[in-house]
Amino acid sequence: MSTQQEQQAQQDQRIEENLKHIKHRIVIFSGKGGVGKSTVAVNLAYAMKNRNHKVGLMDADITGPNIPQMTGLTGSPKIHEDGKRFYPQEKNGVSIVSMASLMPPDTALIWRGPLRSTVITQFLGDVLWGELDHLLADLPPGTGDEVLTAAQRMKPQTAVVVTTPQDVSLADCRRAVTMAKKLEIPRIAVVENMSGLICPHCDKSIDIFDSGGGEKLALETGATFLGRIPMEIETRIGGDIGQPAVLHRPESATARAFEEIATQLASLIKS
Repeated sequence: MSTQQEQQAQQDQRIEENLKHIKHRIVIFSGKGGVGKSTVAVNLAYAMKNRNHKVGLMDADITGPNIPQMTGLTGSPKIHEDGKRFYPQEKNGVSIVSMASLMPPDTALIWRGPLRSTVITQFLGDVLWGELDHLLADLPPGTGDEVLTAAQRMKPQTAVVVTTPQDVSLADCRRAVTMAKKLEIPRIAVVENMSGLICPHCDKSIDIFDSGGGEKLALETGATFLGRIPMEIETRIGGDIGQPAVLHRPESATARAFEEIATQLASLIKS
């Protein structure tokens, strides 16, 4: 066996060992960008943590990592004594790993797909996640290399596809559902984000992007519909300054929607 084959075998073994200690693995992705996938991943992670679950959040969007900013995470991860592996960082009870914590600010990673996929493999094998009830992976948009790598190496039991209500998003997210089926992910669910703007003055909902498309997509594809998330100005502000709605505005319509979706997701996982 060559040195490269030996290294690959060792990494495979480390990934397998890590996965033994993670009960449920969930990938969160979309067919296109701009649908609020990372917002869903962050708030869903904290909503599940609020249920006294041990939760990990892996920022698998290697060239566009936003999780540290959205959670208020700073600093760098602690390196294991072997100098090769490292520990996830912790923020408000959730274990987090992101490329943004491993490189200088504003650095542009001009990497091809195979190299980005290698980082995801390292996140799965070289990070000491420990015992987790749930590991959520925030994947980049589309159906490219990183999504394929995460699905094949992480072996997720559940895929959550995030869409917005308008037709252009639904068309792309339908392809994401199709990809999840081809990858034989056992449970596939849909979340409709940006489902109506809550007016800050009158509290009425304005259907800027229409409404109901996510539920229709789920029905047409045989996926489970988990729920709708409205738009609120304060949610956007909170994401920019590292204050997820679930933690910092639990009384808001957005936070309540995430809590309900987390309940639905927990039921799906048990099914």
